[in-house]
Amino acid sequence: MLIVSEPQTIYLSITELLLTRNDLSLWFRPRMAALRHLRQCPSTGILISQLHTSSCASAKQHYKMLVLGGGSGGITMSARMKRMMGAENVAVVEPSEMHYYQPIWTLVGAGAKSVASSGRPTASVMPSGVKWVKSKVQEINPDTNTVLYKKINYVPTNLHSSYMQIKGLPEGFEHPKIGSNYSVQTVEKTWKALQNFKEGNAVFTFPNTPVKCAGAPQKIMYLSDAFLRKTGKRDKAKVIYNTSLPVLFGIKKYADSLWDIVKRRDLQVNLRQNLIEVRADKQEAVFENLDKPGETKVFEYEMLHVTPPMGPHLVIKGSPLADEAGWLDLNKDTLQHNKYPNVFGIGDCTNLPTAKTGAAVAAQSAILNRTISKVLKNEKPDKKYDGYTSCPLVTSYNTVILAEFDYNGQPLETFPINQAKERRLMYHMKADVMPHLYWHGLLRGLWGGPGPYRKVFHLGMK
Repeated sequence: MLIVSEPQTIYLSITELLLTRNDLSLWFRPRMAALRHLRQCPSTGILISQLHTSSCASAKQHYKMLVLGGGSGGITMSARMKRMMGAENVAVVEPSEMHYYQPIWTLVGAGAKSVASSGRPTASVMPSGVKWVKSKVQEINPDTNTVLYKKINYVPTNLHSSYMQIKGLPEGFEHPKIGSNYSVQTVEKTWKALQNFKEGNAVFTFPNTPVKCAGAPQKIMYLSDAFLRKTGKRDKAKVIYNTSLPVLFGIKKYADSLWDIVKRRDLQVNLRQNLIEVRADKQEAVFENLDKPGETKVFEYEMLHVTPPMGPHLVIKGSPLADEAGWLDLNKDTLQHNKYPNVFGIGDCTNLPTAKTGAAVAAQSAILNRTISKVLKNEKPDKKYDGYTSCPLVTSYNTVILAEFDYNGQPLETFPINQAKERRLMYHMKADVMPHLYWHGLLRGLWGGPGPYRKVFHLGMK
């Protein structure tokens, strides 16, 4: 069996695709051409790992479950599969030596957390006994039950290829006024740009693609506004949020609250504006009006936060596993592949019609665990994923609007209170509780989302 998730590549450029990585080959310098084939045993339906090198005889290792990608979804499911079928039967293909809790980068970019607190060695989060294949997947061929991958020694030297879709990037990050919370290499640049702000425009962007955590691009706007007020610079600043979307946020209940904040704090929101060029030497950002293609507007900036365009992983996009748009083609209820019954998916690489967040991964992991257990028994999956996802919308250094919703865009709130209101308690959850839950609950396969607690808090009525 095969579980496909997102790789936890070091962002030099970023998760939770999620970030969707467009071309991992841009991130590594291969030094070794040892190729390995993973193929399914036709009689038992399990995966066999057959190692091939150019200079030595091949060795065989047998696995019942192969997990592609060691991000939040991959590590979570490898921990669950270890308990289900034994560590010796599970392997994870992941090239990165570091694993990052990416949601905290919002607070790192605002100076509220350190970047060091966001990362741990991959070895420390990999379930003990599970085989870690430190390699990069090259090709997936589900028709022959084969995965081709290359063992590499890599040196991260470039920004993620998605930044390259914007003219003037990634080289623009060499200038001090630009940052991005979507990369471990650039998140501290956001904080430096904010600290060094004097007067002028602070511009924040949202690209014309799906993104990891769709609330993050505006969270840093609210935090920057709060910082500028705290440091007495807000009167000299114009805070601008240019988004490609036709709405501020996709769920009306929370969007209404956010619009109130925008108006109260005198923030400028421009809809349907897509960043296409950065002229870092002139401190100018060029945006295209998506409602009038070809029409552009230049914004001068004193600070610029860039959210990069994102898209499906090329390895998946180029395989029969992908849908027409390039995403892993899954049954949205069971998370089993629509064509290949021994393939499953979780996280940002999938075509599930819900927001790509860590909270979604948690809820998906519980359903996927149930699905696989049923499939192994030749039984029909009996649990359905409802699309649950969550976005803690940080609105200041001590308040959060906790958005939770389902496939239908309907609020699916955990607590019996109005979560569309800014609350200090929710900020504490975002900054302190959720990281602990991630490292010690989710990655150990022990946290499957707040669903059971929601029923308790709502007295079984939700």
